[in-house]
Amino acid sequence: MKQMTAFHNIDPIYNQDSKILILGSFPSVKSREGQFFYDHPQNRFWKVLAGVLECEVPQTHTQKKAFLLKNHIALWDVLQSCQISGSADASIQNAVPNDLSVILGTADIKAIFCNGAASYNYYVKYSLPLTGIEAMKLPSTSPANAAFSLERLKEQWQVICPYLY
Repeated sequence: MKQMTAFHNIDPIYNQDSKILILGSFPSVKSREGQFFYDHPQNRFWKVLAGVLECEVPQTHTQKKAFLLKNHIALWDVLQSCQISGSADASIQNAVPNDLSVILGTADIKAIFCNGAASYNYYVKYSLPLTGIEAMKLPSTSPANAAFSLERLKEQWQVICPYLY
């Protein structure tokens, strides 16, 4: 697959009541097309969060945004633009980070969590020197992370709960 320059086209979701920030690496092709986070039906992000928070899985973009804000969760990605082949994090080159101060200056974020190793590695490389806030790496909710069942993901993602209240 040919590498192309792609730009983040999804606004961050947060408000002044957000207590945690969950960061992905860069939106997949499906998410960029749908202009919403984790828009690929095979991604388990929404099922994992709903399971951890013991809620119904939100279905529409409006429901998903309301679900995040109700539960004090901010959501964005580490990267603003990059060269990428399809949706493969491993192919990312010439990465440009997002300015996380937009969220950190508005909300009293208690913890930052990265959805997968790529997100975590880009956060450490680009964002940590600016924020000074250590992030916690969580297993990716991507369908490519076949080593983790939905139940195992929910168990690992439980660590977000103490920061939400």
